[in-house]
Amino acid sequence: MTGFDLTILFAGVVAGAAPIVLAALGETITEKAGVINLSLDGTILLSAMVAFVVAFESNNILMGFFSAGIVGAIVASIVAFLSLHLNQSQVAVGFVLTLMTRDLAYFLGNSFSRLRGPQVVPLPVPLLKDIPFLGEVFFNQNMPVYFSLAMIGFCWWYMYRTPLGLKLRSVGEHPRASYARGINPRKLQMVYSICGGMLVGFAGATFSLSVKPGWGRPQGAEGTGWIALVLVIFGGWNPVKAAMGAYLFSFLQVIGIYCQEWLPSIPAQVFQVAPFPLMIFILLVMSLAQKESVLNWAESNAGMKSILAFLSGAVPTALGKPYRPD
Repeated sequence: MTGFDLTILFAGVVAGAAPIVLAALGETITEKAGVINLSLDGTILLSAMVAFVVAFESNNILMGFFSAGIVGAIVASIVAFLSLHLNQSQVAVGFVLTLMTRDLAYFLGNSFSRLRGPQVVPLPVPLLKDIPFLGEVFFNQNMPVYFSLAMIGFCWWYMYRTPLGLKLRSVGEHPRASYARGINPRKLQMVYSICGGMLVGFAGATFSLSVKPGWGRPQGAEGTGWIALVLVIFGGWNPVKAAMGAYLFSFLQVIGIYCQEWLPSIPAQVFQVAPFPLMIFILLVMSLAQKESVLNWAESNAGMKSILAFLSGAVPTALGKPYRPD
């Protein structure tokens, strides 16, 4: 593979990972606050359909993204409200919603299937786009890609470098202690569930208006929500690590396209499905790396200890356990 090919490869990885990054960041925010939202897969499809339809009818891409964000926020607020205020299972509600929103997207969007509509265009950054390799990979993209890159740094900074981020983490770890300090856990968990849902909605819009322009059945975004949920665990509930997992998954998808050309005798379906079991395998390796016996073995090896420390991540203590005031 030539250098030019490598540039195209990694530019494709960054572009293709944008919706996965946004969905993973959204769920990271939600789960860091102690709420599990399993509706991601259906929400992405419904928001992708709404974004395309609104952009098609209004001929305004920004309206499409805005509408998709609203859809994601509404679905997430339903999960949070039923859990936090009506004491319903977050897992059950999220799972039912992902099935309902998926079928709703296919049903309502049927008349718009396979139509040509508006889509975002590349927006090269002056001067930066001329940097060898990095310019083509990172600075010759479109606005959703730039937004996903910016959100990685913003989410990390917000969570770990601001007082508001400390409150976010506190309600996901010790909501009772947060309440004793004057924080309203339910209110914050609802707010961050909605914020996370908006990012998931933007992920759907990024699919139908950028990565896989248009709407149809299948859309091509099916399964992305479940991958995003896996990436949150993959990243140890850290936005930067979750984003790294998204880029890894995108790389596996893009390299699969190249492999179809290199190995034409192997059915194309093999390369299309391969990224999913590979991610499961990587998650299994990471899980094994956090076993106490493995950690004890790595104590004498500084390099291995650092790698395991990077891969490890602790689940928020109150995840999936809504706070009940006395």
